[in-house]
Amino acid sequence: MKKKFLTILSLLIAVLFVGCGGEKEEVTPESKGAGNLTVYCPHPLEFINPLINEFETQTGIEVEVIAAGIGELMKRVESEKDNPLADVLWGGTITTVDPIKEYFLPYTSVNEEAFYDAYKNVEGNMTRFTAVPSVIMINTNLIGDIKIEGYEDVLNPELKGKIAFSDPAKSSSSFEHLVNMLYAMGNGDPEKGWGYVEKLMDNLNYTLLSGSSAVYKGVADGEYTVGLTFEEGAVKYVNSGGPVKVVYMEEGVIVKPDGVYIIKNCKNEENAKKFVDFITGKEAQSMISAQLNRRSIRKDVEPGKGLKKLEDINVIEDDIELVKAKKAEWLDKFKDIYTK
Repeated sequence: MKKKFLTILSLLIAVLFVGCGGEKEEVTPESKGAGNLTVYCPHPLEFINPLINEFETQTGIEVEVIAAGIGELMKRVESEKDNPLADVLWGGTITTVDPIKEYFLPYTSVNEEAFYDAYKNVEGNMTRFTAVPSVIMINTNLIGDIKIEGYEDVLNPELKGKIAFSDPAKSSSSFEHLVNMLYAMGNGDPEKGWGYVEKLMDNLNYTLLSGSSAVYKGVADGEYTVGLTFEEGAVKYVNSGGPVKVVYMEEGVIVKPDGVYIIKNCKNEENAKKFVDFITGKEAQSMISAQLNRRSIRKDVEPGKGLKKLEDINVIEDDIELVKAKKAEWLDKFKDIYTK
């Protein structure tokens, strides 16, 4: 099946609502027929393509993917609520997309019983898709003898200006890293973690990158020595033999699920349900784990190559309801630190 991967002009849309990613081409998708599906997705194309190819092969449904940052896509979902131009939002952590959950259709996947309890769709309209730890990515050609075992080590003065991080207002992975560092460096009290954020911004030279992909690509390409990113973005370079390694912060790692969400009043509801069931099924989840460097939410799928076992990671928890309530306030506080 022929697929059209479309992108969005972030520079214009960002005036209304910023999202992660680089420059995009503005495209308004046409209404889709019964044999089609339109998917909004922030994932990189190298992650999207194999899964979409398999879904099309198995179902005969032609898929159009509009790729952009999660912030841009959330704004589209909200602005198009009366006439949705997409059927599925595929990506974005549960915490990140929670503000627009009213625009998602209630649906429970046929695969729900296979999920770990922590990843069940308790809201009724927010299906988990993968589990995503925050990590530190290191370029082994550049790091020399600098020790990096956690957040505290990233404050090493020798790394000043050599650290990649994107704006948490634009990137869901960066927002999750912000939450992670607040809890980890505040010893469980996020309000006590802001001192660390101020020190980190100084070591970043108050410079933020355009989006999630710019972080892991920048480290892999040798533009930066260290990057604060998510597991999949870093592990794919490790598994391909790149000069990088992944560090799970010794102070603690929060593992957040991202999701796949059917947009309420979409034009292709049945096809959207088929996609949710496909992407959470054992075959697709095994591909995700074995080939695409992500953690499955299913109990019957083993972690893939390069993914450290959760029991070997210092996993910590955040207060999800507090994070939801404080998100806007924390982003404003981060902006104040960044722009001071």
